[in-house]
Amino acid sequence: MSVTGDRDAYFWATHAGAELDLMVHWRGRRYGFEFKYGDAPSLTKSMHVALADLKLDRLFVIHPGEDSYVMNDQTEAVSIKQLRARLAQTDFGSGR
Repeated sequence: MSVTGDRDAYFWATHAGAELDLMVHWRGRRYGFEFKYGDAPSLTKSMHVALADLKLDRLFVIHPGEDSYVMNDQTEAVSIKQLRARLAQTDFGSGR
């Protein structure tokens, strides 16, 4: 069962090169997801642009490392191993 409808999930990019891998509208909120290969990602200019332009409520930077950590007030790096548990703490965890 899908958490969001097929019209509620988007890839986003600007002509200037900023992009976001996934944006999801869920219960009136905007969540962004960026997927990184590195074990300890840091904030990028593209992430700052996405937060501002899309007015994201939260940005999750998913990575293969062991640790999850806060990157700023709206952004957190989340280990892929901890992603399901972390999303359960948001509106996503409450189902439909």
